Amino acid sequence: MKQNRLELLVGVFVLLGIAAVAYLTVKLGSGSLIGGDTYILEARFTNAGGLNSGSSVLVAGVTVGRVEGVRIDPVDYSAIAILRVRSTLQLPTDTMASIKTTGLIGDKYIALSPGADETFLESGTRIIMTESSVDLESLIGKMAFGTVDEETDKEPAP
Repeated sequence: MKQNRLELLVGVFVLLGIAAVAYLTVKLGSGSLIGGDTYILEARFTNAGGLNSGSSVLVAGVTVGRVEGVRIDPVDYSAIAILRVRSTLQLPTDTMASIKTTGLIGDKYIALSPGADETFLESGTRIIMTESSVDLESLIGKMAFGTVDEETDKEPAP
């Protein structure tokens, strides 16, 4: 009888553990653990290279939100990032949004640099000042081909 009761208790404990892991997975995946109330902002980038839904939004290195989605603007073909930010964070209207990389080839995130304006961004408004992602492949290609072009210019003509 004691063996059956012990097995039942272990089974219940394992089921509770699995339920807790599933709950946290869903909450983290949707970004709900960032903080209760949030509001939506948009930022327009000419190149969102590698920015995905679920990427972090940081201010001074502290996570304050998540990227809700990235879409293309059909008018000028720019990338529009939809950001979900904590409602306790009031950002000035002259805030700058930059796409940064964790490490050399890490994940992309958006870094917000608050300005000094006395008015604040409202929900649904667009951040005007943005800095797009730096494409390392094109930079390396320019450096590589730039040195090749310089070398061929220095060669004497036959």
